[in-house]
Amino acid sequence: MGRLFLASLDGEYIYSCKHCKTDLALSEDIISKSFQSRNGEAYLFDNVVNVIVGEKEERLMMTGMHVVVDIFCVKCCSILGWKYEYAKESSQKYKEGKFILERFMVLGPDDIDEEDFGESDIGDD
Repeated sequence: MGRLFLASLDGEYIYSCKHCKTDLALSEDIISKSFQSRNGEAYLFDNVVNVIVGEKEERLMMTGMHVVVDIFCVKCCSILGWKYEYAKESSQKYKEGKFILERFMVLGPDDIDEEDFGESDIGDD
């Protein structure tokens, strides 16, 4: 296996892989926070880095039939969501080339990382 090159993102609010903390996306690239995945809440992003894609497949979703590829973290290979390759419904064409990150699989500015707090900081109210 060759050397792994990761893109580092420079921004105030970054979303990263929950498992290995690899940078994935900037909050300024969020198009919508109103998406759902099998595991709950998901965000639609215009740009995502440090991912590899799986095989193209047709998937029937709540908004119709789409051709998608699953996306995986380039460092730890965790599944993170999917990328829209093609939307059959004309009203869904805006999704083509965009990425879904499942909130269940990523860390972001909305999360509180318990490692950032000492034991005395938790539950002292």
